[in-house]
Amino acid sequence: MAEERKTAERAKERAEMLRLIDAEVAETAHWLGKDKLDPRVREALARTPRHAFVPRMEEAYAYENQPLPIGLGQTISQPYIVAIMTDQANIGPGSRVLEVGTGSGYQAAVLAELGCEVWSIETVPELAEAAAKRLKELGYGKVHCRRGDGAKGWPEAAPFDAILVTAAATAIPPALIDQLKHGGRMIIPLGPPDGAIRFTSTQDLLRIEKAGDGSVTKQVVLPVAFVPLITPPEDAAREENGGED
Repeated sequence: MAEERKTAERAKERAEMLRLIDAEVAETAHWLGKDKLDPRVREALARTPRHAFVPRMEEAYAYENQPLPIGLGQTISQPYIVAIMTDQANIGPGSRVLEVGTGSGYQAAVLAELGCEVWSIETVPELAEAAAKRLKELGYGKVHCRRGDGAKGWPEAAPFDAILVTAAATAIPPALIDQLKHGGRMIIPLGPPDGAIRFTSTQDLLRIEKAGDGSVTKQVVLPVAFVPLITPPEDAAREENGGED
């Protein structure tokens, strides 16, 4: 009985989260160019148990429309932002998606609920291991995880229909453009790293589209504030040593 009550409460919380997302999408329609989410994206959000992707001490706030700390200086993104990034990627069942920045695994789970196959890369070892374990236990078999430098992508699985970068880069990684399929989209926050730390809108969420001839166009979707894209320590050390092992 207690478990049934908890399940019912979470269903109500998730419904309220979706209501708040809908309201914020309508409020930012002048940025987004639309006032409603793709219904498939909304349904994927409704199916994803966000409470399973936050630390136990944050579970009471899991379905609030706000980012939450997940440890090691990282966060799980605000549900509205997850919704927008997923919606802007223009993907659906069968799409091959690269995610840069697994974090807790929530965005990857939403993509899987949408019917996508996901390749997700995380720099922080502890987060990479925990997210891979969590996604497996929750039955997300179409999410492939590994630890590494997300800016280098996952070349052996490319090309991708979409690439979602969940941390702010100071420049668009060329490897990710190369791994984007012709006709595909990349959604990436771009801007100075201190913007996310101060939670100010000094970054822009970009939608990058790669045409059939390989040409690339960029469109600002929304002002945002993300934690910075991190280079793994071993890669940073290699760069400082002139690229020598």
